[in-house]
Amino acid sequence: MKRKSYPSDLNEGEWTVLEPLIPPAKPGGHPRTTDMQEVINAILYLDRTGCQWRALPHEFPPWSTVWGYFRTWRNNGTWQQIHTALREQMRVCQGREPTPSAAIIDSQSVKTSQKGGSAAMMAARKSTDASGICLLIRTA
Repeated sequence: MKRKSYPSDLNEGEWTVLEPLIPPAKPGGHPRTTDMQEVINAILYLDRTGCQWRALPHEFPPWSTVWGYFRTWRNNGTWQQIHTALREQMRVCQGREPTPSAAIIDSQSVKTSQKGGSAAMMAARKSTDASGICLLIRTA
């Protein structure tokens, strides 16, 4: 029986866009038995709710499996590749070039030496975001 969906779950259209970007199973060994859509749904649930890995609801794959995929994809650049591919797809759908040709730099983010270097700069705040998950572009 299929589980009741969470608000953070991917719909079928979103999964159709995302599925080709998920790395295939490693060759050799046992075939992959984990549902990759459920792994992504679990990661999105964690990102949306801010719950702990070990507090992941039991309807999802085991937390250690979800964490393992997240960690592997973070370390091997898969999340960055997914983000880039989705951004480029959205830009093309909007009739724009796949990659941006300009950037905006906020003057509050750029270090300067005109005010006396780092002594005059405000103390940096540490981010409370520990997950490092890039939000996936939602397509309607």
